[in-house]
Amino acid sequence: MDVGHCYLDGNADVVEFCPHDSFHHVLAASTYTLQEGDQPSRSGSISLFNVDLDRVDLSYRLKTAGIFDMKWNPVGANATHPLLAQADADGFLRVHHLKNSINGDALKEVHNQKVSSSMCLCLDWNPSATSISTGLSDGSVSIISIEETKTSVLQEWKAHDFEVWAASFDPDQPHLVYTGSDDCKFKGWDLRTSPSEIAFQNSKAHQMGVCCIAKSPHDPNTLFTGSYDESLRVWDVRSISRPVNETSINLGGGVWRIKNHSVVPGLILAACMHNGFTIVKVDGNEVKVVETYNKHDSLAYGADWYRGSIRDPDNKEKTIVATCSFYDKLLRVWVPENDII
Repeated sequence: MDVGHCYLDGNADVVEFCPHDSFHHVLAASTYTLQEGDQPSRSGSISLFNVDLDRVDLSYRLKTAGIFDMKWNPVGANATHPLLAQADADGFLRVHHLKNSINGDALKEVHNQKVSSSMCLCLDWNPSATSISTGLSDGSVSIISIEETKTSVLQEWKAHDFEVWAASFDPDQPHLVYTGSDDCKFKGWDLRTSPSEIAFQNSKAHQMGVCCIAKSPHDPNTLFTGSYDESLRVWDVRSISRPVNETSINLGGGVWRIKNHSVVPGLILAACMHNGFTIVKVDGNEVKVVETYNKHDSLAYGADWYRGSIRDPDNKEKTIVATCSFYDKLLRVWVPENDII
């Protein structure tokens, strides 16, 4: 069931529902648009939407640099209010405070950290929201300290030979950061030393670049990776020096982004670039596609689950999904047809 759609003001690449109580209705969508010419520029925006089972209403828009990734701070720990971090083409990590006013939700920039002369391609918050990892276009990874009044670069190191598309904290072991790159390598890093020491390296499993990495929020031993080689892989990370690729599934398109459902174990939403969006169920060694969504006509890039609980007029619990596609600048909000929760 389609809830609604909206055309953005640029190439749409990220959608993120706010996980914080009282703000579950807030959906952030970002853009990245390359203006070619003698002096090429990379512009972008963040748009905020109010989302429910029967509406998708634009409430706020902020012009910014071209954005490759953005994420809300995790709930709990030091999260006194919602913060939205962006990794952008100007090499900045910017953090915005989501505030509610009589005019509606809005963003106020509270941190502005120049990370590199290279582009910031991805980011992830550590579980205590005290630092952010960023992957860079020159193959480096930076760890940025986030305090209430200031930010600083804690460490930076050369992690890969090419662009780093994923740099994700392990929420169960926050001293570990997983990285993936266009060099086809999947690595783990121990932040307890500076510069970070490599905990493992796998250069054989992925046949093409590693696009995304996500730890299961329900099983501390399970981690997922997505690759341009069209496969979603399931890893057992109990032995951190030698993660085991337990199983995989080919999704028919480069697996650009994967999102775990916050409540249902093993339920994964995947943006599959040239093959739309897919919902996958992982149960032990069984991995199967339970739903596909192909109403986008361009590169499937951004995808996320609504975090709260929502019920339809018949009092049935529903889950809402937001997806976006790149060149057609399209944001769609929809409800899966199958009973998956």
